[in-house]
Amino acid sequence: MFEVRVEADFAAAHFLRDYHGKCENLHGHNYKVYAHVRGENLDEGGMLLDFTILKAALKSACKLLDHTNLNDRPEFMQNPSAERIAKWIFDRILAETAEKSCDLTGKLGPQLFAVDVFETDHNRARYSL
Repeated sequence: MFEVRVEADFAAAHFLRDYHGKCENLHGHNYKVYAHVRGENLDEGGMLLDFTILKAALKSACKLLDHTNLNDRPEFMQNPSAERIAKWIFDRILAETAEKSCDLTGKLGPQLFAVDVFETDHNRARYSL
């Protein structure tokens, strides 16, 4: 099994409702995000997936979140946890690559299988299949 990973980042503010601690207050993070793709077959150029395709999709998703208050986005249901952010980015990458005729569902080739969202160097949430 082969695996590739790309990385991007964004800065955003958020607060967590029903947290009952300091994170209920508005605060920000410099998020780091990894997107992981895996598969068993390489293309004729010896690659699982061109890094450019995955990196562009990840950066596009992160750009939508950069320098925003994540609580303003209805898809996070007023609780933009790292877990919900990871799932949202995962779904955006699938949508973005599908628009460019690159199927990352694993049905025809490589599969997007995980997105990691780091709030700090020590705290990560992952959404994976």
